[in-house]
Amino acid sequence: MIRLGVRLALGSGRDALVRLLIIASAVALGTGLLLGTLAALNATGTQNDRNAWLNTGRAGAGQQQPAGSADPLWWQIGADGFQGKLIGRIDVAATGPASPVPPGIPRLPGPGEYYASPAMSALLHDTPAGELADRYQGRQAGTIGKAALPGPDSLIIVVGHRPAELAGRENAVQVGAIATRSPSSCNGPSCDIGTDNNGMVLILSVVAAAMIFPVLVLVGTATRLSAARREQRFAAMRLIGATPRQIAVVSAVESTVAAAAGVAAGFGLYAALRPLLAKADFTATPFFTSDLSLTTADVLAVALGVPVAAAVSARIALRRVQISPLGVTRRTTPRPPRATRAIPLAAGLLELGFFIGRRPATSGGQALAFLPGTLLVLGGIVLAGPWLTMAGARLMAARARRPSGLVAGRRLADDPRAGFRAVSGLVLALCVTTGAVGVIDAMVHERGLPSSPEPVRHTVLSDHTDYRQGRTVGTAAEPPGSLLAALRAVPGVGGVTVLHSDPAAAPGAQMEYGGGLADCTELAATPVYGTCPPGARTARVPTGFDGYGLDHDRSWPTVWPAATSSPEQVRDLPVTQIAVTTDGSRSAVETARTLLAAAYPADDPPYTVAEDRTRMSADLDAFRQLADVVIAVSFPIAGCSLAVSVAGGLSDRRRPFSLLRLTGVRLRTLRGVVLLESAVPLLAVAAVAIATGFAAAQLFLRAQLSYSLQPPGGEYYAIVAGGILAALAVIAATLPLLSRLTGPENTRNE
Repeated sequence: MIRLGVRLALGSGRDALVRLLIIASAVALGTGLLLGTLAALNATGTQNDRNAWLNTGRAGAGQQQPAGSADPLWWQIGADGFQGKLIGRIDVAATGPASPVPPGIPRLPGPGEYYASPAMSALLHDTPAGELADRYQGRQAGTIGKAALPGPDSLIIVVGHRPAELAGRENAVQVGAIATRSPSSCNGPSCDIGTDNNGMVLILSVVAAAMIFPVLVLVGTATRLSAARREQRFAAMRLIGATPRQIAVVSAVESTVAAAAGVAAGFGLYAALRPLLAKADFTATPFFTSDLSLTTADVLAVALGVPVAAAVSARIALRRVQISPLGVTRRTTPRPPRATRAIPLAAGLLELGFFIGRRPATSGGQALAFLPGTLLVLGGIVLAGPWLTMAGARLMAARARRPSGLVAGRRLADDPRAGFRAVSGLVLALCVTTGAVGVIDAMVHERGLPSSPEPVRHTVLSDHTDYRQGRTVGTAAEPPGSLLAALRAVPGVGGVTVLHSDPAAAPGAQMEYGGGLADCTELAATPVYGTCPPGARTARVPTGFDGYGLDHDRSWPTVWPAATSSPEQVRDLPVTQIAVTTDGSRSAVETARTLLAAAYPADDPPYTVAEDRTRMSADLDAFRQLADVVIAVSFPIAGCSLAVSVAGGLSDRRRPFSLLRLTGVRLRTLRGVVLLESAVPLLAVAAVAIATGFAAAQLFLRAQLSYSLQPPGGEYYAIVAGGILAALAVIAATLPLLSRLTGPENTRNE
């Protein structure tokens, strides 16, 4: 029977060969995307592991290593920047020959040496020294290898020092070993550079489920192509003596041959897409191409699982042949779906709602909590779809005023499973898109940062603070006049304002925009941050301008209250922040930053307000990028599923449609039937899917983040309208096939 199955699959004429090619092509697309999804997940894990060394010193920040550590290493990490790009700067100093060495470099850099990543080396070479290289005094000793780089564009530099230089720095720590894994939580300046695993498992698990589900629908749809005609053929074989087991073997062989060919082509498609996938940056940096690898388990799961799924799908599709071959040949009406199909969907929503107020503490626990609910919701939409389709079809048939509506309604009500199967991929895409947009819009509403004026965004800030006894105090002395003169002389610099801590300010005063003092002459050069009242020489200001414009409930004053201290007295107070306004040009921003970094090497690197806002919203941007990836993948897959289903449905129904044409039904009426048979389940179930997506998003937001759903913006409506219109366009594109498939020659029996 296996040989007969292979012969039927490959040698049954042009129709069989075309069916084989279509199934193989669809399976190849689904397999390629599935492999790409698995490879991206593997690459994300690899990237995160390779980034772990940047988390060195987190757990013991501000603490010495236990006694007995041989030759500990002085370690200080900071987040530098260049034109909006993050630069990881690690200052190290060996205390002996046994000091640990970070990965990617053969030895620790000595005083006056540094190692730079390839991208950083190129940037240093292509940028004037006054804008970048002067921040890192010394010579380059070598290049950091791939083992220490999250991605090919990572900007990382490891700078060597003498132990005495780092021993006096507040943010420097002694470490006895280099970290090999990222912590589950993060606090401190190194969080800007290291990778935080908190939530990674949950995010990737939900994204994987959302992306893989449409792929599986596409594979299942493709393997059922021409199922109706194959049912008739196998029913005829049953009538002449074939056993159910023999029919099962033949059907499994036919489906497996096509699926196996598709899987082989899918691996080739994955290899072709791999370089493009490597450029994706939804983790904030592209992948190394070699990171996009598949494990043995991945390869075996796809190579064996897809053909097995195809065989199972074929077995399920032919269950009526196993029960009653006469029923198939006479086209008996299958039993209608019941309302109980909606139970898994309701169970999924209840499962998500159960964790409101009961959110697990760990990211792994959250994944176990929310992933089953997500899968139940997506699977519940697929399971409840036929019942919803039947309800819509019966309503359409009852209210039909034209033959096309009546015929389409009766046909859908007769077999709502087949009608829904054609649009199931798109319905899933709409549900996933709605949920993703709902979550992202709520996060933007809660976490989104207000836009800042351009002069504020281009301001370079240098922080020199410590938080003691409920107040922020300065840690640096008044900058020398030579530094201030050099900053003001940079072309494009508008002004320089030095903020000092006010010793007379009460604890918590900075919460009311106080706690700091500034010279009114300097404030006049940076008017975007406010000015002094007439006649005042100094003013009471915040300890830093980095929070300017972030408050939703109150506005910063344009005129600061006058202070009693003289400018001379203010300059003797500790400095909390230096603010340099620029015109936004690269030369002005980077030269000012380099001058400040060279003057205060022991403190955190200077930054621009725009970079600070970007870092604040880094998690939000990552969520937004992941949502875009899910939407971008889901809709094309859904379109392919729809095209395969509609084309396959036309092929299966060529004989009944041909008979209708022979009885006088016009081709225009048949086209209306095909359009309505696809549009009714699409619109009926899509409404439920969209509502379900919003409900799931609301439950997830309340349980995970304690946020509430927000009304979607115009972009969401554009996505939904575009998806539905594209689906209708795909259906309309198949209508010309009717004239060729419904000719008189198709009315003959096989």
